[in-house]
Amino acid sequence: MPTRPVEVPPGSPAEIAESLTAAFADEHGRQPDGVYAAPGRVNLIGEHLDYNGGRCLPIALPHACFVATGRRTDDLVTVRSLQSEDGWAGRVADVTPSSVSGFAAYVAGVLWALHGDHVTVPGLDLVVDGRVPLGAGLSSSASLEVAVAIAACDAAGLDLDDTLRDRIVTECMRAENDVVGAPTGGMDQAIAAFARRGHALLIDFGTGSRRHVPWDPAAADLTLLVIDTRVQHTLSDGAYGDRRGESEAAARALGVPSLIDLEDAALDRLDDEMLRRRARHVATEDVRVGSMVEALESGDLASVGPLLTASHVSLRDDYEVSCEELDVVVETALSAGAFGARMTGGGFGGSAIALVPTDRVELVGQAVGRAFVDRGWDLPAVLEAPASAAAARVS
Repeated sequence: MPTRPVEVPPGSPAEIAESLTAAFADEHGRQPDGVYAAPGRVNLIGEHLDYNGGRCLPIALPHACFVATGRRTDDLVTVRSLQSEDGWAGRVADVTPSSVSGFAAYVAGVLWALHGDHVTVPGLDLVVDGRVPLGAGLSSSASLEVAVAIAACDAAGLDLDDTLRDRIVTECMRAENDVVGAPTGGMDQAIAAFARRGHALLIDFGTGSRRHVPWDPAAADLTLLVIDTRVQHTLSDGAYGDRRGESEAAARALGVPSLIDLEDAALDRLDDEMLRRRARHVATEDVRVGSMVEALESGDLASVGPLLTASHVSLRDDYEVSCEELDVVVETALSAGAFGARMTGGGFGGSAIALVPTDRVELVGQAVGRAFVDRGWDLPAVLEAPASAAAARVS
């Protein structure tokens, strides 16, 4: 039985755009006006801190969602995905938070939010090709949202400057929160809109600030592996919302606006053990983010691995968002020579990351594959993750 994980290449943007252009022409009998792409993401550290007012440090993946669009002569919007048989057609003015379901809710929700922000969204045909693995915790949803948003804004005649990118982040968050019903905090949309090659994006959700931090593990003969457990999860189910609610309850009990405002001794005032663990994760994770930024800016990648592993332990034990498959990936990768490893994303399935000496990438991947086969699980998937660029028009 094979034990090598399934490799998931990002594909060539030019080739994907060409094939999507052909798919659009087959569907609508004309060429699209443009093809747009927005990346998925991996969060290096700072998990579940966005909605707690803390800091996170994501990078953009080379894997992206592509959207081909063409203006219509009426005000109808049609949506089709190459990954789904379901489509959608409707008027943006008729969209309500409960009127669209499935993947189309992300598309219609973005157009609804932009319309509410006084963007004149014309009638559009959209064809989607999502190359970010679904359910892997790599932000396939935000990549779709941001790709649709920049396409719609271009069709509306708006210039894609940083001010517009900020608006896009806000409205994509509103779409996901209000139309899709997923209480996400904004990290995913921000990295899709503002990523830079060779850098991570330090986002401070307390101050609203962002800055790029160098991230080039290849310079130290290291590779960041993303290992998709293929355990599916959705952020609109109850568990993610529970953690957000528990964080808010802990903050109320401590009398602080958010858990990121905790003082060192404040945890001792929480009588509820579960809430104390939730708060402890937030407080210690934010410290780890700061330590990782210092390490990266000083070129000390040797310090990064232990920070990743400590983050996983905190997410597993204090925040309780890991699962058996994620824990096996982390433990196996470390045993096979990874410098550090952790789950990434919302949790309850999805992906883990491992910082691995480049000459041990194959060994780590095979070790994880064997561990899954030995437990009777489907083989995981593996993606390599160089820090990539932000959403943009491709053709």
